[in-house]
Amino acid sequence: MAKEVNMSREMSMNGRGGHLYIQTNEVRNCIIHYHRSANGALTEAERVATGGAGSGTYKPISGQESAPNSFEGAASVILSPDRKFLFATNGGDNSVSSFAVDDKGGLTRIDTKPTGNDVEGKSGTAKSLAYSPSKNMLYVVHSFGPDHIRLMSVSSDGRLTPRMERYTANTPEKPHRVPTMGVLSPDEKFLLVGTTFDLPIAISGTYPDGSPILWVPGPDGKTRSVASNAPDPDGIVVFRVNANGTLSDPSFQDGGGGSPFYIAFLHNRPDSFIVAYAVGDGVSLGHIDEDGRIGVDKVVPIDTRRGKIAELCWLAVSPDDRFLYATVFGYSNVTSFHIDGPEIRVAKDPACPNVEGDGTFRGLCGDVSSGPSDSWVSPDGAFFYQIYGNASKLVGYATKPDGSLEEVTSVAIPYNSPEGLAGF
Repeated sequence: MAKEVNMSREMSMNGRGGHLYIQTNEVRNCIIHYHRSANGALTEAERVATGGAGSGTYKPISGQESAPNSFEGAASVILSPDRKFLFATNGGDNSVSSFAVDDKGGLTRIDTKPTGNDVEGKSGTAKSLAYSPSKNMLYVVHSFGPDHIRLMSVSSDGRLTPRMERYTANTPEKPHRVPTMGVLSPDEKFLLVGTTFDLPIAISGTYPDGSPILWVPGPDGKTRSVASNAPDPDGIVVFRVNANGTLSDPSFQDGGGGSPFYIAFLHNRPDSFIVAYAVGDGVSLGHIDEDGRIGVDKVVPIDTRRGKIAELCWLAVSPDDRFLYATVFGYSNVTSFHIDGPEIRVAKDPACPNVEGDGTFRGLCGDVSSGPSDSWVSPDGAFFYQIYGNASKLVGYATKPDGSLEEVTSVAIPYNSPEGLAGF
């Protein structure tokens, strides 16, 4: 059996296909498992119930009854590094599910446990996962606090045990912050948490025409942006991971631009990471030292002639660290970048044609958007996959040497609700 598992996983790493997983985030949440062929095409293999509830089309972060990108987050579906387990959040009821992954990529649900945060209102907000195999610990990030981060121990057979520890991304002056995702440094010594809002739109409200209120009175009476790290240099929260997997007190550090939404470590440079800015309209290269201090280079912008704020939110880094694919939520497309040592530069902007939605959703820039959210790049770097929630599509592209993307597959997914991509 071990030999068959290794053969299956080796094939997926050598251009012979593999597997891809997405959560529907429907009220009865499911994981859709796709077979991924050698030419990038996706074929649905199974739908496995998580045993938990998603938010459906409802978007807790803004209070909209139906909108894509429900939780303003990333990494709601992840695989353990050895690919034995798949973990998924259930944002509707604030729970997490674990699954065993067999030699053919098939899923068997093992466990579903609450994170420990109560659900207030129509939906919970559990939405991002990071897993430490050396500590057997799962870190669960929620959109709303104050207990943004909860912990779960993971047994050798994949069972989950919720823990009492709880951590916040808030500061005394900012009691309603919205973190977006948590990611462990490759050495598992630090948990980095990105943020997007110091005050969510669900609280700041909307204008009569439905557009969000993005500027509010600050403590000093002056008008200030609801976006994090704009201008206060505290948008990335760094926690040291203790020997037992618990976290130290947070350090609030400069994320380098407005709303440092996504943090992606490079595969071959464990002290280096890329930051995507939902409000800063670009990406930058960051570094972390052995004490957990970060430094972030200047923002490399995309073309914003269509309007600011573009909401460049999700990232996928090619396995060789040479290409970066950035999802532009407000523009309904993807921009690619070249990574050349310490330099990042735009490769193709946009890298693919816009994918149109049904016309019911607008981004913060005012453009009608199909709400592209989570993305994933194959282990050989040959294919890139992108969720377009308002278009009810998961689209796969072949990656090209110049950074452009050529569509090779498209499958129907539930409307507005799906999130999270993981695979091998």
